[in-house]
Amino acid sequence: MLVFTLCGSGWLEIVLKTGVLRRFKRVALSICPISLLFLIWDGYAIAQGHWLFDRKQIVGIYGPFNIPLEEYLFFIIVPLAAILTLEGIATIKPQWRKGEFGE
Repeated sequence: MLVFTLCGSGWLEIVLKTGVLRRFKRVALSICPISLLFLIWDGYAIAQGHWLFDRKQIVGIYGPFNIPLEEYLFFIIVPLAAILTLEGIATIKPQWRKGEFGE
């Protein structure tokens, strides 16, 4: 599903030349702080037994806080897909970037 998510908006980078991936530092500063908070939350929920992952549906690689690789990737890929989508829209409708939503 993560691959499909990335493919669903990743093409915007190539076709519309949004330049999101060229601004890696900006993307990282947008994604990392909130992802870190959610990963800490996930780690806490896992440690308390409130949250678990079906071992049949993950590859079995775990990172810090006993969080599966897929969860780390989720918190990177989904926000990246959202940024790519928003930048794609702003490329097609530049007036929306400026806050002018009328036609």
